[in-house]
Amino acid sequence: MIEKGRISAFQMAIMMYLVVVGTGIIFIPGITAKYAKQDMWLSPILASLAGILAVCTAFQLHKLYPKQTLIEYSVNVIGKIPGKVLGLIFLFFYIRMNAGGIRIYADFVAGSFFTETPLIVIISTMILVCAFAVHGGIEVVGRTSQFFIPLYVLFLLIIIILLLPDLDFKNLFPVMGNGLMPSIKGAITPQSWFAEFLLTAFLLPFLKDVNKGRKWGLISVFAIMFTFVVTNLVILFLMGSITASFTYPLLTASRYISIADFLQHLESIVMAIWVAGTFVKFSVVYYAIVLSTAQLLGLSNYRPLVFPLGFLTMLFSIWGVANETESSSYNSTIFPFFSLVVQTLIPLLLLLVAFLRKKSGRRKPN
Repeated sequence: MIEKGRISAFQMAIMMYLVVVGTGIIFIPGITAKYAKQDMWLSPILASLAGILAVCTAFQLHKLYPKQTLIEYSVNVIGKIPGKVLGLIFLFFYIRMNAGGIRIYADFVAGSFFTETPLIVIISTMILVCAFAVHGGIEVVGRTSQFFIPLYVLFLLIIIILLLPDLDFKNLFPVMGNGLMPSIKGAITPQSWFAEFLLTAFLLPFLKDVNKGRKWGLISVFAIMFTFVVTNLVILFLMGSITASFTYPLLTASRYISIADFLQHLESIVMAIWVAGTFVKFSVVYYAIVLSTAQLLGLSNYRPLVFPLGFLTMLFSIWGVANETESSSYNSTIFPFFSLVVQTLIPLLLLLVAFLRKKSGRRKPN
């Protein structure tokens, strides 16, 4: 097998938690509030259905084709040439997604903290650090996630607890004043983040306890849903109807914190949350990109591809996105539907075809 390392199902759940929450917690609340308004807390619950579907689809495909990744069993399900073409579609999608995510990270850091630092420096340093993690293998990424998750949760709890005195619970009302449709519209963008659980299709073959993969995958989905619901509620209680006017509501919320003129300006905590989460997210997607490319090319080792594909991702993040406004527009309009097709509909069709092929194969006489 091309990857000798192994991770536990628990490590996979942690990795996927940071993959989705890493960029979503900063970016999603503002988009959700734009459509759902005071019902923005309900949208993550609806969006989590995409995550549940992605986990179950990936696990069922893995049961049919154990020890193979999404790229490998695509060839077995629909044939060599169509399978290779589908593999290229997945590869392009994840390169574009990772490049877009890195650009969001760079714009956030440059716009909020390092205003004099060129984007190329921020982007290249993050990709370089991720490249070293991916070159080390899946075990390195898994253990790094385990190290970061307590700090991530602790910093997030600190922000929420310190905001409690300023919250106005009346901002929640009226609940579903305009029916369910605003919440459904608000769930369109978050569902694309939850659909990233399809990445488990690249991790399941390397689990030490693969039978626990689906359970821990679903636990991770519900943990993310709970995190988004709580974060959205806190931001809603704090900002009310003006939430949608902020690009990064959590960062803005952290600036409200002021206790006895001593404990204030805690944007650095948000920065720490952002960097830790995005590092794991980019590393996991980066790993899937490198592994997919090696399998498409029939290579026995993916490590020689790590740095060239990192350079390609850097080019996509710089030249593929003109500015922060275009990036925001793409992530709120185009990417959700692109994700729906690539990460939800295509895997479901692949599972259907695989199931029919297996069923017809069992009916053939010996």
